[in-house]
Amino acid sequence: MKTTHLRTRSLVAALFLFMLTSIGVQAQEAEDPLAQLHNFRVSNYTSLDAFYRFLGNGSTDILNEIVAGINSANDSMNLLAESTSGVLTNEQVESLNSEFDKFKSLMRNNITDVRNTGYPDLRLASDMANQALVMNDKAAEFYQVAQESSKANTSPRVEAARMGAVTIAQMMAKYSVRTNSSVAQTFQGTSKETPLDVQAKEFDQLLSTLTKGDSKGELKALLNDIASKWQFIRGSYINYNEDNVSFVIDRYSKRILEGLTTAIELLQQSD
Repeated sequence: MKTTHLRTRSLVAALFLFMLTSIGVQAQEAEDPLAQLHNFRVSNYTSLDAFYRFLGNGSTDILNEIVAGINSANDSMNLLAESTSGVLTNEQVESLNSEFDKFKSLMRNNITDVRNTGYPDLRLASDMANQALVMNDKAAEFYQVAQESSKANTSPRVEAARMGAVTIAQMMAKYSVRTNSSVAQTFQGTSKETPLDVQAKEFDQLLSTLTKGDSKGELKALLNDIASKWQFIRGSYINYNEDNVSFVIDRYSKRILEGLTTAIELLQQSD
């Protein structure tokens, strides 16, 4: 027990250090700004999902998932700042980074509060949920700006896969918070939030768009696997107020998210 406690404290300390001092990525050319903005949004929602699951047992593994999500979002933010594409202005990048800094600070404070008291501060948890919305809405806005500025002609199937990934990541976070009664109200009062059952039907449409068109070999098998996993958990998202096995929903949702990420890569290779 003592060893576990020390390992957890060490990891939290590393998380605090990371949030207070930005870790630069290795020198490399910035990738497609659209891809970075997409990854930024998904990564932040997966870190939020991990935080709500962390409240349930405080395990080191889940805390590590929070760190991984924040690290991934931070890498994307750095790549956006280094980009020479010109599709976003310095002011736009800085404004998004400012919202991200607020989110990281709230995440750090929430973890500190849970570790000190054993339970979350509902106001602080609500502030973080609302900040995630503000930050990701801005990222979505800049995604549209980047598309228009770069005149990128992204295929409808790639766009559907990206939107599907963002949607499933959002749903994961909202489902996780609903399965933890102590913080369930953190998503209440956010009028801009789309209900889970509505998002599930939106995902149906995105998956339909994604599966249209020519799919062979690895891509076809992957899309079939995504569709199969989605059908297995779809009812739980539609009837989200019913009792379900939350860890199964989270596991299958993660597999769908991983599949969509691979599908994006395969679709881009075939363009």
